[in-house]
Amino acid sequence: MSILLVEDDAALASGLLEALRKEGFAINHVATGEAALHVIATEPPEILVLDLGLPDMDGLDVLKQLRKRHKELPVLILTARDSVGDKVAGLDSGADDYLPKPFDMVELIARLRALGRRISSAGSNIIEIGTVSLDASSQLVAVDGEHIDLPRREYMLLKVLMENAGRVQTRDSLETNLYSWGEEVASNALEVHIHHLRKKLGTEFIATVRGVGYTVKTP
Repeated sequence: MSILLVEDDAALASGLLEALRKEGFAINHVATGEAALHVIATEPPEILVLDLGLPDMDGLDVLKQLRKRHKELPVLILTARDSVGDKVAGLDSGADDYLPKPFDMVELIARLRALGRRISSAGSNIIEIGTVSLDASSQLVAVDGEHIDLPRREYMLLKVLMENAGRVQTRDSLETNLYSWGEEVASNALEVHIHHLRKKLGTEFIATVRGVGYTVKTP
């Protein structure tokens, strides 16, 4: 799951990046509202974690602007503004959740996972293509009814491909869903994941589009 953190406190941002990456999130960070709006317009994340006290503009203004074009993007406000009025203003401006600082990391992770489940349940929880089925709510994958174990990144890769079955996914777009900015990634890492998935799902399930990327073909 890809997350964009908008936070101007460098120490807090660093701690959040480290903790959430350990939990398996692909998380990137910007420190200003303008940078956040640019990233959302060009490389939208699956979830936005937004501070309100930003150096260039108020976080509520960021939220109001992004809602004009990205009505479905889940937004969790993470801020020191903890009054009831502040919470109401944030939720009324389009936030999906509101967590005041200081907060417990376990609670933040739980709330992010809840938002992730909400994304999955917006469509069908279960995707079935040929003999392969993927249950997004339980994160289980089965082939011919038999469950198979997939490492986190293989599961994330398969989920993106199956959700976009029939459409070619470029290497860049797939790597964006798997890795954070600046994360060291071997040049053949994506090919290795694809190779392992083909061994488990069948060699024909994921097709290579030479020079572009990969796709799962619809029956």
